[in-house]
Amino acid sequence: MKNYTFFLLTIWLILSSCSSVKIIDKPVLFDSERKKLTLNYLEERYDLIQETPNIVPKMIVVHWTAIPTLKKSFDAFNPSILPNWRPDIKSGGSLNVSAQFLVDRDGTVYLLLPETTMARHVIGLNHSAIGIENVGGTDETPLTKAQFNANVKLIKYLKKKYPDIEYVIGHLEYTYFENHPLWLEKDPNYRTIKTDPGVEFINNIRQKTSKYNWKPVPEKNNK
Repeated sequence: MKNYTFFLLTIWLILSSCSSVKIIDKPVLFDSERKKLTLNYLEERYDLIQETPNIVPKMIVVHWTAIPTLKKSFDAFNPSILPNWRPDIKSGGSLNVSAQFLVDRDGTVYLLLPETTMARHVIGLNHSAIGIENVGGTDETPLTKAQFNANVKLIKYLKKKYPDIEYVIGHLEYTYFENHPLWLEKDPNYRTIKTDPGVEFINNIRQKTSKYNWKPVPEKNNK
């Protein structure tokens, strides 16, 4: 009986370790300027006037950085102000892009911002979206199996912590939410074309986490 109990405990520990995710704090700069810019973004883009830059997560958006290393990816997100090399989204405000999470190519998960602090990572949906950025995503640095497994574990963790999360989407699918109740972007011309994190990657993530019965992504061009 003792041997059987030990066996069950061992199996439980193995399963628990497989489903858990280790998260390492690696915060981007969040000074008074970034806080002010975040609150301005919420008001100017979404008509949300708040005293704190908090969100209530309703979705998870998966990205790739298209930058080959963790350091360079982090350095791109770290400043409070949008750099000059992002003219494509300059019209959306001076707040720099970021995400709550950054996953390195070896699967290590880093927390850049508190999970319920707004990050600028997806047009129209930042007010309700937790962002997961993955280092790489180019032909030379395709997303890895380790990153896929880390994303799956992280999404399971987030769903357990925030049961109101209803959608898991790829950045490439964000415009499908135009005319959806979650969509708040006021400028009809403020859009970018995205391909991250790849159709296969996000579809496989949804399949691997299908037990959560995610709501389906709206059909394309649902205007």
